[in-house]
Amino acid sequence: MSEGLLHRRDLLRAAGAGAVSLSAASYSRLLGANDRIGLGVIGAGERGRFVMSQFQQSAEVDVVAVCDVYGEQLDRAKQKAPNARSFHDHRKLLELREVDVVLVATPDHWHAATTLDALEAGKDVYVEKPLTLRIEEGPALVRAARVGGRICQVGLQQRSGKHYLEAKAEYVDKGRLGRVTLARTWWHGNAYHLRRAPDYLQKQPSNLDWARFLGPVKWREYDPQQYWNWRAYLDFGGGQVTDLFTHWIDVVHMFLGKDIPTAAVAAGGVYHYKDGRTAPDTINVLLEYGDEFTATFEATLVPGIRGAAVELCGTEGRLWIDRGRYEFHPAERGAQPIVVKAEDPDMTLAHVKNFLDCVRSRRLPNGDVLIGHRSAQASHLGNIAYLEKRRIKFDPVREEILPL
Repeated sequence: MSEGLLHRRDLLRAAGAGAVSLSAASYSRLLGANDRIGLGVIGAGERGRFVMSQFQQSAEVDVVAVCDVYGEQLDRAKQKAPNARSFHDHRKLLELREVDVVLVATPDHWHAATTLDALEAGKDVYVEKPLTLRIEEGPALVRAARVGGRICQVGLQQRSGKHYLEAKAEYVDKGRLGRVTLARTWWHGNAYHLRRAPDYLQKQPSNLDWARFLGPVKWREYDPQQYWNWRAYLDFGGGQVTDLFTHWIDVVHMFLGKDIPTAAVAAGGVYHYKDGRTAPDTINVLLEYGDEFTATFEATLVPGIRGAAVELCGTEGRLWIDRGRYEFHPAERGAQPIVVKAEDPDMTLAHVKNFLDCVRSRRLPNGDVLIGHRSAQASHLGNIAYLEKRRIKFDPVREEILPL
């Protein structure tokens, strides 16, 4: 890990920081109880517009600015927020004093840089998961949030899901699972990773800034598929591992209270979709958490299998949970499972409300930046093991990959 990244103990010590620093306060407006909150949206694609709409359900929020590299996305966002100013460069948006909080919903390769710029501009940030694209990016974001006294919520919305919190309290916290030795996770058939670019993108639109889209990524000529389905390319995202496993491993961390793996192995490949993608269409990851438990992830895009869930396997029973329900299966032979359905399978609104509450109170949010860093870090270790085709050992104190 490079010089200047936070040591784990420094991160945990910094987690107690609550006051806004003078440098941050000089850039950001200190909100009173009745002040309205100005939202700036960076990344106005489909997901960005949806999360923006969740912010707009709060009567205290005004969308004052939107930013995207493609004018068509800006036009669609402004249909929902007609009074918002438009930008192609997020740095210009961050100069606006009326922007109090920022939603970052860019492709993954822009998450770290955009979030860091927003934090250093004195803005509170809600950033979609994964927090980072590279394992080394996370500690600098934790440091920026803590030193600047900023609220940073990562879009791991299960952390605000009522039935997730209920299942944890009832079955994990009360010890009804016994000793958990295996956490199984899977997410099959996620069609978003198979999107085909529409006809109108086959030629680069005049109002799509391809160079700005690439940003820190090595230059290549315009490719409609890499723009439209960037999740399939490891230059822009971490494939199914960072897109999907990050959600599920965060649930495991949340339930079991352990969030730093000590080793990782992985296997997979592009076995079926020979369409130029670099992210595997089929992947298996196994993480070790010391001598406590292992956590696995299994995913494939091939037709014929669907479904996504987390299952905690303990000596007294197992807990199965997804976004629609949870089930407790006692270990006793013949015992009937207990099934509880979720009131609302989409927990994004609850997560946004938690963020806005914390913007007011200055308490750490449910999906705090340190939590987001740890869940992204676990996913990155799986991808590194896949790419390097070896078992990765990880120092949980220094948070660095150990040499061979």
